[in-house]
Amino acid sequence: MCGIVGYIGEDQAAPILLDGLEKLEYRGYDSAGIAVFDGKEIEIKKAKGRLKVLEELTHDGANMPGSVGIGHTRWATHGEPSDINAHPQYNKDKTIAVVHNGIIENYQKIKDKLTAKGYSFISETDTESVAQLLDYYYQGNPLEAIIKVMLRIEGSYSLGILFADHPDRVYAARKDSPLIAGIASDGSYIASDATAILKHTRDVYYIDNQEIACLSKDSISFFNIDGEPVEKEPKHIDWDANAAEKGGYEHFMLKEMYEQPKTVRDTLSPRIRKDHVVIDDLGMSDEDIKNIRRLHIVACGSAYHTGVTARYVYEGMARIPVDVDVASEFRYRDPILDSRDLVIIISQSGETADTLAALRLAKKKGIPTLAIVNVVGSSIAREADSVMYTWAGPEIAVATTKAYSAQLICHYLLAIRFAKARGEINDDQEKAYIADLEKLPDQIEMLLNNKNRIQKFANRYVGAKDIFFIGRGIDYAISLEGSLKLKEISYIHSEAYPAGELKHGTISLIEDQTLVTAIATQKDLYPKTVSNIVEVRTRGAFVLAVTNEGDTDMEENADYVIYIPQTNRYFTNSLAIIPLQLFAYYVAVGKGCDVDKPRNLAKSVTVE
Repeated sequence: MCGIVGYIGEDQAAPILLDGLEKLEYRGYDSAGIAVFDGKEIEIKKAKGRLKVLEELTHDGANMPGSVGIGHTRWATHGEPSDINAHPQYNKDKTIAVVHNGIIENYQKIKDKLTAKGYSFISETDTESVAQLLDYYYQGNPLEAIIKVMLRIEGSYSLGILFADHPDRVYAARKDSPLIAGIASDGSYIASDATAILKHTRDVYYIDNQEIACLSKDSISFFNIDGEPVEKEPKHIDWDANAAEKGGYEHFMLKEMYEQPKTVRDTLSPRIRKDHVVIDDLGMSDEDIKNIRRLHIVACGSAYHTGVTARYVYEGMARIPVDVDVASEFRYRDPILDSRDLVIIISQSGETADTLAALRLAKKKGIPTLAIVNVVGSSIAREADSVMYTWAGPEIAVATTKAYSAQLICHYLLAIRFAKARGEINDDQEKAYIADLEKLPDQIEMLLNNKNRIQKFANRYVGAKDIFFIGRGIDYAISLEGSLKLKEISYIHSEAYPAGELKHGTISLIEDQTLVTAIATQKDLYPKTVSNIVEVRTRGAFVLAVTNEGDTDMEENADYVIYIPQTNRYFTNSLAIIPLQLFAYYVAVGKGCDVDKPRNLAKSVTVE
């Protein structure tokens, strides 16, 4: 949610900033702007709309000379998308420029205080309050002014700051919003995401909560909120920089769907040894696992949907009770936690604000935490007691696909490990589960390669107004994600329901030719799902069914059938979700939607 990049060095800053913002545009694309010190003053150019508008305005940065600058791509929170509300924001004399990710919760109080002292505000943003407050406290020492501001603002933020009086420095600060710094042969960088600077450096410093960074062209210094120096060691990023490029695909989303076989292999391979699941990063002994009283799975969006699937897997395979909570609700329902519980936190970015807050709540109560995250060194990864990385690589499309698939694999592996430690499965059963897991990459690839049939079907529903997804058990969890994918990128109203709930009100919404997508992969629930299919068809629905190979009798009950390969009943989500991802993608493409950057959405939700 919003992207920050900053640079100071020997080269022209504007083209570097624009290039970095292009890598971050998936984090926000309501507006964009850059600030560059041109030798005399801080010049700001910004524009509503996609980054290309700013690129045209600045002639790709050519008409903004200077070797120090900061840039921002915005996902609007305070103030509508507009040129005025775009970042960077000035102070009153245009001698300080600020870019900001996050939300300043007490900005109105600050604004009222400064207005009373003669300050005027031109934007609707909370960010301008930071710039003006810096002006209020600035007495020639940037570090002192930044510390005073940090002590007075409330909320989450990462900041990039320029001072006209100090044109040989870029300053950065953070609290609960990601920010990194890096140094290369051509200068120093800040960014809210490593993808923005991977082409320049792979050795980065993670700026921790309530820390400040001071960048010169050949060095970076770090300070805590007391102004004391902080020593840091750089972390090396192994991601392939080309993974953040489209690589010939029309959209990042399509590319990332086709990367799922590799993602699944990469997440599986290090954790399977000699027909056993070995999770070194778990940090739990068999005795620790046996003592688990209950699992609490906490996540948002698609990550939450993997948790819904996982509940069936953990309870069925390992016989451990499971609660699954949307992260924002977990915090406010005053959960009853026990020291023998384990809280599993799931986040692609590792920076999701509500999920991070839930993690901190669990830790405050002394409950062990395990994070399933994709981004190495992210806030959740650093703060959780244990971390299980998904190894999906950078995921650029806002609608997740490969990270979702990798999170499912982590749950499967954990369930097998827990089941074995608790004596719920033996060696032969573990071996059989692993054999099915190892087939998944090839099976996913086969489904992806059979996309033409799904594409043709999707073309029929480009003009649909309402689409429903139904299923039972794990199939309901699949329905949740299939529905979310469709609504995220195509803007078609879509809902997912437990199939048994249809007759309790929802069936009244079924009209002639309404599309109902029915997931039926669970053998023990198959007849009941078929009964629900008959109910909606009787009322005029057109039914798309996703079921297992061999269940050819489904063709007598559904109007259109997509088959997935046979696998263990616990793992069917990994296969059934593929045609639903493709369906959503091709419907959205058919409508002309911006698949990678859906309206009103951003990749990483770092504000509550």
